Amino acid sequence: MTNNNCAPAANRKKLSFLDRFLTLWIFLAMIIGICIGYFIPSSSNFINNFSEGTTNLPLAIGLILMMYPPLTKVNFAQIPQVLSKPKLLGFSFFITWIIGPFLMFSLAVLFLKDYPDYMTGLIIMGLAPCIAMVIVWNELAEGNREMVAGLVGINSLIQVLFFSLYSYFYLEIMLPLFGIKGLSVNISIYEIAKTVFIYLGIPFIAAIISRIGLIKIKGEEWFKTKFIPFISPITLISLLFTIVLMFSLKGSMIVSIPMDVFRIALPLVFFFAIMFVLMFFVGKYAGANYEENVALSFTASGNNFELAIAVSIGVFGINSGQAFAGVIGPLVEVPALIALVQLAFWFKNKYYKI
Repeated sequence: MTNNNCAPAANRKKLSFLDRFLTLWIFLAMIIGICIGYFIPSSSNFINNFSEGTTNLPLAIGLILMMYPPLTKVNFAQIPQVLSKPKLLGFSFFITWIIGPFLMFSLAVLFLKDYPDYMTGLIIMGLAPCIAMVIVWNELAEGNREMVAGLVGINSLIQVLFFSLYSYFYLEIMLPLFGIKGLSVNISIYEIAKTVFIYLGIPFIAAIISRIGLIKIKGEEWFKTKFIPFISPITLISLLFTIVLMFSLKGSMIVSIPMDVFRIALPLVFFFAIMFVLMFFVGKYAGANYEENVALSFTASGNNFELAIAVSIGVFGINSGQAFAGVIGPLVEVPALIALVQLAFWFKNKYYKI
């Protein structure tokens, strides 16, 4: 396999028109979403009409379609091979599951102690790593698809088994240690598993069926040269659709209470930046190549906002401060992680030159 870690940015690959101006399209999508939410207040009610429990169906469809093409490109047979690096995995799980939740807890208490609802929402958001959009950020930064798929699968299982325990530890034990009243959050393993299945299981199953079935019927060459290029634009189109949707749902609140948005956004920006940079340099120290390091770093820095929003709405209500913080999370995560994609390429040129 040719090592192209050190290829200059201009030679990474021939970018399509949509890819070349991705950052511009994302910020335009954010602005369009805010304008829709602000100037057409009834739009949020219309979108929320298509909800089943705490799952918004248009948002779920957007996320599923967004992840389908990158997962279809994954050679699932190679996942055991790329995960057979105990040193990298050990650092990854320690930073993701020990450092990450504690860092988010600390930032939430530091910045939002006087706003307990927002503080609680951020703490909940920090209890589980991202299992959806991380696949897209990894794809945009040209990370290792097999490694990110394997990490996401393992993290999903850990979430199902330990999210409730983490909630109990941070909200009922840790908060009182800082002089803050503890909170009880009851969320069943079934609810967590359902969220994981919707946002990860469905695109995973669809990708596996597509890859195995189409290669068997049409051959691997057709699959790589015809099918993959055909479905690849779906990721970015779905990403833009999802961004418009997310921002339109809270467009009015973003404009009416911008300082609250800023208060929530500030600790989140610190979290994303610290986690990404920390994991990247630890991965570099542990011997990860660029593609592996990107997969490790984005896995550590993203959060499972779908689960956080579902828990916050289910426990505290749809109009709660916790739910609002949960919604602001992905609104901050999108531009922040797009910036980290660019940082990843800068790190690539700086630290992975021959």
